[in-house]
Amino acid sequence: MRKFFLLASAIFLISCNEETLPKPKAYLSLEYPSKMYSRMPFQKPYSFETTQITQSKSLPKNWIKIEYPTLKASVDITYRPIEGNLRELLMESEKLVFEHAIKADQITAPVEYVNPNTKVYGSLYQILGNAASQVQFHATDSSKHFLKGSLFFYTKPNYDSILPAVEYIKKDMIHMMETLEWKD
Repeated sequence: MRKFFLLASAIFLISCNEETLPKPKAYLSLEYPSKMYSRMPFQKPYSFETTQITQSKSLPKNWIKIEYPTLKASVDITYRPIEGNLRELLMESEKLVFEHAIKADQITAPVEYVNPNTKVYGSLYQILGNAASQVQFHATDSSKHFLKGSLFFYTKPNYDSILPAVEYIKKDMIHMMETLEWKD
């Protein structure tokens, strides 16, 4: 009887623990400022609009660094004049995209951009995965100007963590292409 009482007591004590439930899914709550755009302040052979939360730095060779301080990211803009080398510039641009294939899970098919009114023709690539650059574009007028933009974060890439910021900045990069104008 004593053994039965001890066994019943042990079962009772063990079974009275609270039921363990899985934790509910949590979603990251990130808030980004609403966008207000203005034309970039530099005298370059091109111009486009950037969001006012950025800090732009003029660099040699008509290059620009557009920094997102709160997101710890930048869009690096490189410019090259076309001197009978458009094909080489396009190949170099695509080569720089596909150099990320080692770390990328996928490189999306390019999204083509064409605006015959402003003579802007380009492509935008998204690089999925833990690559160094997640979005890149190039734009040209096919005769004088070639522009390339690349998104970089100042941290080790963890694609799942930076994806909301990538999407936020990607919209700005698309806006840059849509508002791009060449100067002669």
